[in-house]
Amino acid sequence: MADTFTTEQRSAIMSRIRSRGNVGTEVQFVRLLRKHGIRGWRRGSLLPGKPDFVFPKERIVVFIDGDFWHGNPRRFRLPKSNTTYWTQKILGNRRRDRRVNRVLKSSGWRVIRFWQSSLADEARVVRRLASDLASPAASVKKARDTAIRSRRRRAGGK
Repeated sequence: MADTFTTEQRSAIMSRIRSRGNVGTEVQFVRLLRKHGIRGWRRGSLLPGKPDFVFPKERIVVFIDGDFWHGNPRRFRLPKSNTTYWTQKILGNRRRDRRVNRVLKSSGWRVIRFWQSSLADEARVVRRLASDLASPAASVKKARDTAIRSRRRRAGGK
């Protein structure tokens, strides 16, 4: 079926459509965190890559990656039309994810990534998150940060 709009009109219409993000997936994850009493997280971080959730005291960031947009190897299906575009798009997203991981890790953050589809297995997600939150590395970083803050206070800094 032919489009009833000119290319310019269609472009103008499409440019006004704004994404609502992956709100449904994030709400599902928030419910999971609350249900299992996992506290200390924040949303809306301005860290590189804009993590979906941040645990600042533990210096842990969490990304919930969409199966399609990030190319989940078990769930992703390449669309049959415009395959060159979609291949480049998904590969670009994956490259960006790896780059963001490197930047965050080099800044002292631990990065956890969950696939959107993996949220269905709540027990597994909670086990993974709880083990990372309780790991010695998180405790050591927490203690180090507390010591640094104490020294700054004693020295009269912020």
